[in-house]
Amino acid sequence: MAATLSLGIDIGGTFTDLVAFDPATGRAAIWKESTTPDDPARGVMEGVAHLFRAHAIAPAAIGRVVHATTLFTNALIERKGARTGLITTAGFRDVLEIGRERKYELYDLFIAMPKPLVPRPLRREVRERLGPDGAVVTPLDLEACLREAEALVAAGIESLAIVFLHAHANPTHERRAAAAIAERFPRLSISLSGEIAPEIREYPRASTTVANASIRPLAEVYLDRLERELAAIGIPGALHLMLSNGGLAPVAEAKRSPVQLLESGPAAGALAGAWFGRQAGLDRVLAFDMGGTTAKLALVDDGEPLVAWGFEAARERRFLRGSGLPIQIATVELIEIGAGGGSIARRSELGTLHVGPDSAGAQPGPACYARGGAEPTVTDADLALGCLNGAFFLGGTMVIDTAAADAALGRLAGALALEPTRTAAGIQDVVNETMAGAARVAIAERGRVPHEYALMATGGAAPVHAWAVARKLGIRCVVCPPGAGAGSTIGMLMAPARVDRVASLTMPLDQADLAAIETIFARLERDGAQVIAATGADLARRVVRRLADMRYIGQGSEITVPVPDPLDHAAMRAAFEAEYRRLFGRTPPGAAIQFVALRLSVSAPVPGAEGRLDLTRDSGRLVLKGRRPVHFLETGGPVDTPVYDRYALPAGFTADGPAVFEENESTFVVGPGARIALLPDGSIRAELPAQENAQ
Repeated sequence: MAATLSLGIDIGGTFTDLVAFDPATGRAAIWKESTTPDDPARGVMEGVAHLFRAHAIAPAAIGRVVHATTLFTNALIERKGARTGLITTAGFRDVLEIGRERKYELYDLFIAMPKPLVPRPLRREVRERLGPDGAVVTPLDLEACLREAEALVAAGIESLAIVFLHAHANPTHERRAAAAIAERFPRLSISLSGEIAPEIREYPRASTTVANASIRPLAEVYLDRLERELAAIGIPGALHLMLSNGGLAPVAEAKRSPVQLLESGPAAGALAGAWFGRQAGLDRVLAFDMGGTTAKLALVDDGEPLVAWGFEAARERRFLRGSGLPIQIATVELIEIGAGGGSIARRSELGTLHVGPDSAGAQPGPACYARGGAEPTVTDADLALGCLNGAFFLGGTMVIDTAAADAALGRLAGALALEPTRTAAGIQDVVNETMAGAARVAIAERGRVPHEYALMATGGAAPVHAWAVARKLGIRCVVCPPGAGAGSTIGMLMAPARVDRVASLTMPLDQADLAAIETIFARLERDGAQVIAATGADLARRVVRRLADMRYIGQGSEITVPVPDPLDHAAMRAAFEAEYRRLFGRTPPGAAIQFVALRLSVSAPVPGAEGRLDLTRDSGRLVLKGRRPVHFLETGGPVDTPVYDRYALPAGFTADGPAVFEENESTFVVGPGARIALLPDGSIRAELPAQENAQ
C-alpha cells in the first residue's frame, strides 16, 4: 500500500485534534479525543486508534505525521523541566534574577517576578571574557569550567546551559567548554547560547538558552517515544514538528532546539486562518482560534500571518506583558486571551460576573461533560442559550449532561440574583467582549481598522462566538471554513517547511562590508536549507527572506527591515528610513544608522502539503435538520432559528440569518439579518447587515 496520507496531531488544553488528509483527493477524516494531561502521548495514541477505526484507515497509508503540542510550554509554566545548571562568565550568574530591572505592575508592593528556571546554587561562574566585538579579553579557564561542571553534575543536573558574555559575536569559548564537558559527561544535555539565540542582550539570550536546556531532555524522551509508538502500530511516515514560526521542521531540529516549539499549537491556528483565507480569496484576515482553554487572534496581511522575533513564556500573570520569561525565537505574532469553552464563570468579590481566565480544561471539564465539573463555563452557557445541541456534541459521540449545565448555571444565577438565562447570556457577552477588546488593541497597535479584515473562525468554540465578536468589532464579514473545529490541525498539514536563522552584526551602515554580509546570508541559507531538506521539502521552490535588525546609533531598540536585492548602502538606508517613517512618522535628520543583526528565513513546500480540502458531503441527507430557539444579544431573547446540516449543503447554497450550521467538530452560529453563502471551497460566509456595518 502506498503511504500517501498525511496525519496531523494537535494537542490542546481540552481536546487533541487528529486529521488524516489525502492530498490527491482533498478528502480529510477528523477525530477529537479528550486530552490526557497526565500523559499527552496516551491521548494521542488513543485518538489515532479511534480515527483509524472510525474511517477504516490503514496505518501503512500514512506517509508523514505533523505534530504540534503545548507539552513543553506547560513544562516551563509548571517548572517541570529537567534539573538544569548554568555556567556563565564570572560576575554574571545573577543575570537571570536581575532581568530588566523593570516591574510589570509599578504599584504592586507584593509583585511576584518570574522565577528563574535555574536556582542560584546551580548557577556557576568561570573566568573568561569576550569584548562586544568578539575579541578575546580574558582566555577561557577550561579547567575551572570542568570543575564547575563536575560540581553541577554531582548536584544532580540533567541538562546544562552555557551562556558566556558576548558569545553572540564569537561562540568559540562556549564551543570549547561544551566539547570538553561533553567528553567528560557524554550523557549530559548541553545548550549553547551562541547556537540557540545568537543575539545581543544578555538577559533574553540567557533566558532563551536556559529554557531550551530545561525542556530539551523532556523533548528528546517524548519525541523518541512518540516516534516508537507510531512506528509500532505500522505508520511508516516520518514525524515532523510545527515550529512557533508557522513552519515544519524535522525531529532532529526539534530535539536540538525545542524552545522553537513553545508556540507551535497557537501558530498552527494562525496558519490555518491564513490558508483558509487564501482559499476563500481573502487577503486580510483576523484569524480567530478559540478552543477549550484559550482564544488566539492573529492578523494576516497579504495571505501571511505576521511574524515577531520574540515573546514571553510562563508569565506570572498570563496576559500581562513583562511578567514572563523572554524567549528570543521567530514566532507567529499572536494575541492570547484566557477565553475558551472551558473558561469558568463566577461571582467576583464585588458581586459582578467574572469569566476566566482559569479553565476547567479537559479534566474535569465543563459541568455538561459530566466528569465532575461543578462550576459553570462558557460551554455550559452556550448550551443553555441554544447555540449548541447536546445530542450532537462531537457528532453525537460525546454524551452531554444538559441538566448538570443548568444546575451549575442556576447556582451562579442565585449568587448573582439573576435569572439563569440572563446569567448565561451575560457569560457569553463577557467572554465575547474580552476577545473583542484584545482584538481592538492589537489591530490599533498596527495602525489598522477592524472593518478592513474578515474574521476567520477556527477551533471548537470560535464558530459559536465569531458572529458576536465581529459585531462588537464592526467587522462586516465572518467566515467559517470546513472542518473548523480542527482548523489548527488542517493548517499544520498545509504548512511549508521553514527555518529561521539569525547572526549578530553590530556595525555602522556606512562602514558595512556588503560582501561580508552576503557571505553571512549565504551561510545562513545553507544551514536552513540543510535542515528543511530532511522534511522532504522541494528546495528548488524554496523562498528565502532576508531581513536586518537596524537602529539609529545611540538608540536602545531596533526595527526589522527587509534587505533589498541587490544590496547596496543607499538602498539599505532607504529601506530602513521607509520602515522607520511608517512606524514613527518621521526620521531624525542626519542620524547615523547601524546594523544589529541579520535574519534569514528559508521555506519550501513539502510533499502532501498542497492541494484543496474536500470534506465529506452527503446530498442524500436533509439540509434542514430542524429548528430551535437560540438566544442572540441583539434581540434580547431567543429567536426561532433554522438548524442546517453542514454536510448536506448544496453548491451555491444561500440563506438569511439567523441560522445554525452543525458539523461534527463545531457549530457555526449566525445572527439575524445576515446574508449567508456557501463558498466554492466549502467555507460559509456571513455578512452583517448594513446598519451593523455602520456601527
